[in-house]
Amino acid sequence: MGLRESPYSSHFLGGLDAVCRELLYPSYWLLSQLLALQQTTAEKQELRSRKCPPPHALEVLAKGPFLLLLLVLYVPFCLLGLLLWLPLQAARRPFAYQHTPRQASPEEWALPGTGKAFHFVSANLCLLPDGLAKFSNLAQTQWRAAHIAQALVQAARHAVLPHKGSAGSGTRKGCREQKSRATESSPLRTCPGSPATDTHVAVKGPLQEGEAPLPREITASFPPNMDFLCLQEVFDQDAISCLLRLLGPHFEHILYDVGTYGLLGCSSFKLLNSGLFLASRYPLLEVQYHCYPNSRGEDTFAAKGLLCVQVQLAASQGQRIVGYMNCTHLHAPETDGQVRCDQLTMALGWAQAFQETHAQAGDIVAFDVFCGDLNFDNCSPDDKREQAHEIFSVYTDPCRVGPGQDEPWALGTLMNSQAIYDEAVATPETMKRTLEHSEGRKKYLAGPVQASACPDLSAPRSEGRRIDYILYREHQSPAGLKTVVGKVFFITQLASCSDHIPVGLQLLVTPVAQPGA
Repeated sequence: MGLRESPYSSHFLGGLDAVCRELLYPSYWLLSQLLALQQTTAEKQELRSRKCPPPHALEVLAKGPFLLLLLVLYVPFCLLGLLLWLPLQAARRPFAYQHTPRQASPEEWALPGTGKAFHFVSANLCLLPDGLAKFSNLAQTQWRAAHIAQALVQAARHAVLPHKGSAGSGTRKGCREQKSRATESSPLRTCPGSPATDTHVAVKGPLQEGEAPLPREITASFPPNMDFLCLQEVFDQDAISCLLRLLGPHFEHILYDVGTYGLLGCSSFKLLNSGLFLASRYPLLEVQYHCYPNSRGEDTFAAKGLLCVQVQLAASQGQRIVGYMNCTHLHAPETDGQVRCDQLTMALGWAQAFQETHAQAGDIVAFDVFCGDLNFDNCSPDDKREQAHEIFSVYTDPCRVGPGQDEPWALGTLMNSQAIYDEAVATPETMKRTLEHSEGRKKYLAGPVQASACPDLSAPRSEGRRIDYILYREHQSPAGLKTVVGKVFFITQLASCSDHIPVGLQLLVTPVAQPGA
């Protein structure tokens, strides 16, 4: 029995939720437009380039009171929607699921035999309502969502098409429609066959001592063989609908709208979900979400937590070959290191309990990945607590040497948000060229944070704040699978669309010859 798509067990409850959301939407939109009156650096630059620009203060004075008046007038309808919507959350599962059916079933993976390559991408997209996105110097959430989805679709199409050709123009559609719901599947079919048909690899074993260090690749486009996408800060419902519509034909299984609302399951009132969005080319067997109960400050209103997923990769001689994905977004304020440490400890316990609960006798675990925006780095003096957390003794960070020391090729993933529109980093190609040089990294990547919570761009031996992670660990199994890191990607495709640099990881999973075999 597969996962139910709707987060509600009945169509009536799902319809009532849709009605309540429609009642709440105008107030949500008006408040977002009111906050969006602030300008990004790009908007300021564009205004200065005009010959006779109208003063921005005049626009604020003209629009602000009008938007505020409409918001106040709509408050009674908003309260009505809220009173109807909040009790519904007790009946809501904390995630929605989109399945785009295909004919293929999990392929046979003969063990011992050839290995397989699995590709993971983690990215913070900052797809917040326009008004909140402005605080990160970003705007046009709907346009950015469409642009990001097109980039991901382009990479996915490149992976599955056997020859070069025109890929069609369906992905140029905007994100204004709100047609994707929990029970909707996209009719498009551009990914024939089972997933990962081109991922068999011939790898003899793990890297040996004395071999060349792990390669880093700074790439201007997403890797073409993405199997799993773990996205953070996908909050805006219109942006979610856009991603579902465009990614659905290429990723058969998508989890979205992850998190709890209201007071359910968390210690404080939640207006936003967790922002987590997971897309997989492989079937999902089990899914579980946990909300962090210790949020503070601006993070109080978002249901940040841990999403645990068990996926079926293949079968071998009647045994399931499974993988585990653990996706999260930790507490943001820089000075709350203890909060993040507590969240990591909870996440480790939840992930272990999830795997113990849903494992079956004879399961072969190909990978166990922990990824997301952890909001701390391995170079800031103020992050020493997190850098020494036990998670790094359980999972392996391929970019890390030890606490406070990264591999020399590792790259920061947080941009200097005030400079994201500079010509040197405004496009994927220019950003790639800029970040290939130490001076460019020093200028455009956010520097280490001191105890005063101020970036220290002069800190020695720093390649910027690497706060986006993809960690992995091996599981002992009778099949003797060995995990080798093939490549680590730092992806500049989202130049000017996010203040984070997406990261990618290629894992090569290979059988190890048994003694006496």
